[in-house]
Amino acid sequence: MKVGYLIPEFPGQTHAFFWRELTAMETIGTEVSIFSTRRPKAEACPHAFREAATEKTTYLFPPPSRAFAYLITKPWRTIRAGAYILDLTETPMKRRLALLAMLPTAAGLVAECQNRGIRHVHIHSCAKAAHIGAVANILAGLSYSLTLHGDLPVYGTDHAKKMARAAFVSTVTQPLANDVQALMPGLHVPVIWMGVDTEVFRPSETQLRDPETPFHVVTVARLNRTKGHRTFLEAMAMCRATGIDVKYTIIGEGNERAAIEAEIKRQNLEDRVTMTGMLSETAIRDVLGQCDALALTSYGQGEAAPVTVMEAMACGLPTIVSRIGGTPDMITHGHDGLLTAQQDAASVADALRQLVENPEKTEVIGRAARKTALEKFDYRKNADLLLQEIRLVCAEN
Repeated sequence: MKVGYLIPEFPGQTHAFFWRELTAMETIGTEVSIFSTRRPKAEACPHAFREAATEKTTYLFPPPSRAFAYLITKPWRTIRAGAYILDLTETPMKRRLALLAMLPTAAGLVAECQNRGIRHVHIHSCAKAAHIGAVANILAGLSYSLTLHGDLPVYGTDHAKKMARAAFVSTVTQPLANDVQALMPGLHVPVIWMGVDTEVFRPSETQLRDPETPFHVVTVARLNRTKGHRTFLEAMAMCRATGIDVKYTIIGEGNERAAIEAEIKRQNLEDRVTMTGMLSETAIRDVLGQCDALALTSYGQGEAAPVTVMEAMACGLPTIVSRIGGTPDMITHGHDGLLTAQQDAASVADALRQLVENPEKTEVIGRAARKTALEKFDYRKNADLLLQEIRLVCAEN
């Protein structure tokens, strides 16, 4: 089976999961053609697969000349596709006019798929790339499906239009599936976790807690305000004030760096916090092997089923995670992780105290986390579930 796989600006900092998933599909025996909206800057991806992924990806922007030729030779379909964009009533007219420039991009996707014998494209986005799928369907009947990774408002507007022609819309959590089903009753919405490599991300043989050293916590996330780094820093200062010594490593890069550095200084934590910037997947695994727990204290919208939490759980680490998106489905509080309220530093500090003061409980939670990761989050199992959905679509077309 031949499948198209469309990811915006691939490969990037947070795209290790996509590479794992499509690699698993190919291992199963599926021929996967990777498409992306545009080529990102090289520094956007710190992972070892960057060169291989870039070489294997067909970039749809700028569109090839045959895309414009396709639009010219299919005037009625081109008019219908333009009407789809102009009818996006939840999108301001100025933005709709700008989106008309997307027509050649969608036509380029159609031309590439027809040339390669691809009948279905799976799109890992529900933003502009989803519009590309809908337009490609109008232009040539190209079948497409979507995966939704976060709350709908994060992906813009006119979601019903994006999804109306989709064969299915998979989501990474049940709460997201409920949102889609409320918007589009009758649409097939399977829940398929984003997965991790549980053979690579596994407990370290030397991962033994030294009671004489500070309790070491790591966060792996973009340096974005909603990731809650400053909430954790506040909780860390609370613990330090009561004699609990915590060391904190922050992995990631983003526009919040200056604000986080200022908060570290304000809380007098310079001697206990390390900011590494972006790291490769291998380097992240090595850091997880040296830590005692992972924290992700996100808030607001956009977080669904954080892969970094899955990776930590696969490594046998207890996690401190805010109740957001699908995290209550991922973690059973007190069993394989600890859940906290959003933007509640006192709740995070309490979770830290539980782990630091109860080494046996910390160890039990870590073992349970590993078991949960094996049962739910292995990327091979989840890639196979996605392929099963795509096979059903292709069998019907």
